[in-house]
Amino acid sequence: MTTDYIDVLIVGAGLSGIGAACQLQARCPGTTYRVLEARERMGGTWDLFRYPGVRSDSDMHTLGYNFKPWTDGKAIADGPSILSYIREAAEEHGIEDRIRYRHKAVSASWDSARARWFVEIETPEGPKTIGCRWLHMCTGYYRYDRGYTPDFEGIDAFEGEIIHPQFWPEDYDYSGKKVVVIGSGATAITLVPAMTDKAASVTMLQRSPSYVVSLPARDRLANALRRFLPAKLAYGLTRWKNVIRQLYTYSLIRRFPGRTKARLKTLLREELGADFDLDTHFSPRYDPWDQRLCLVPDSDLFKALRGGGAHVVTDEIERFTANGIALVSGQTLDADLVVTATGLELVYGGGMTLHVDGRQVNINDEIVYRNAMLSGVPNLTNVFGYVNASWTLRADLTSEYMCKMIAHLDRGSYAEVRPVPSGAIDRQDYITFSSSYIQRSIDQFPKQGSEAPWLITQNYARDVTLMRFGKIDDPALAFKRAGTDAREQEPVPVGAAE
Repeated sequence: MTTDYIDVLIVGAGLSGIGAACQLQARCPGTTYRVLEARERMGGTWDLFRYPGVRSDSDMHTLGYNFKPWTDGKAIADGPSILSYIREAAEEHGIEDRIRYRHKAVSASWDSARARWFVEIETPEGPKTIGCRWLHMCTGYYRYDRGYTPDFEGIDAFEGEIIHPQFWPEDYDYSGKKVVVIGSGATAITLVPAMTDKAASVTMLQRSPSYVVSLPARDRLANALRRFLPAKLAYGLTRWKNVIRQLYTYSLIRRFPGRTKARLKTLLREELGADFDLDTHFSPRYDPWDQRLCLVPDSDLFKALRGGGAHVVTDEIERFTANGIALVSGQTLDADLVVTATGLELVYGGGMTLHVDGRQVNINDEIVYRNAMLSGVPNLTNVFGYVNASWTLRADLTSEYMCKMIAHLDRGSYAEVRPVPSGAIDRQDYITFSSSYIQRSIDQFPKQGSEAPWLITQNYARDVTLMRFGKIDDPALAFKRAGTDAREQEPVPVGAAE
């Protein structure tokens, strides 16, 4: 089996992977790289998800790349617009020729003697191996090949259709159908108002409520700034305005959960009227931001509920029947189509198996360094976005950090760098949300610490200071010189060859 050698291998050609390739070209000219994509097209989430109304749940001035202004009038954008934006970025930077489609990276082994990763890949032509100096994982956080559906009793007896939003059939016609959408998260809240255009009825069936809040789909200030300022400047100002607002709002909500609940209830009462049963359908048992706050652009869900095109039922499923769903309360929901917006199956690093000098890495035993690298694992970065803000804010920073680290290795003639914890570290779950889809999979993720640089801050402003402007030198990082066998060398003291 032949092995190709390159400097950097980027795994994933979605929003993060395309952004990483653009940054690598700009920041590390002359660096050879390739992008692997398991699917047949770029775009990741925004190509995979095709369900009605699919959209962002973050504003595009922060979900967009820091190097490519978002110029569309809508800040809360639909899926096709976001996919077009990703494709434009790839075309503008000449990324397409570097992508290898239907190339699924399944495992990677680090060889200290050669200071390289050797990545095993499944392709239509058979298995291949690529060797690289640096491995940059842009695989997202969930499995692309399956979603999560609970084991509903009697589901095989249902005579209608069942669709998971992750695998929405192309050109599927739901005209005149009685639709039940199971779920209360961002996907369900998007689907319900979008399907009222053609469905006979749409019911959102939720086991428990989520916090929801309405925001305008258009950012008036952003659109005004673009009329008077260069696009890049207007975009940057809007981006930081939204970052600061989000950080302030998140901090306020976490500090005053009781007041936040009362305020959200007041806003919902204004949206849905005095007679709507908010206590049953929109009063979660948890505090705001214990789980992600769901965005309703331009009040579309509330308009659908007020107008009667959509309904919400809060109950538990007892079993499926031939014609619908029987609930624990004794109520029955008739359905021709059931949409199981019941969540994702999460996975870290695309589920790749990692080995370092023959030792398999147990991801759950490791601890993250600046939420970019893994303890004891050399020359590898993994992109994982914020849970309380836009994914791309963190993805941009991680890719910048990867470029910064590669330049540092080159200047110091280093072969490798790996985070090495010293002393006892108080280990905590990687993600602290209480959401079921996270708790089901948390044992597949690494840990975080309680203090920097092992703490995941969920604070973009702080991370910019640490990763974009902070020094690479850190006692928690062990650098090794290039040599005949790097395994036999002692770690180079931080900053020794600067």
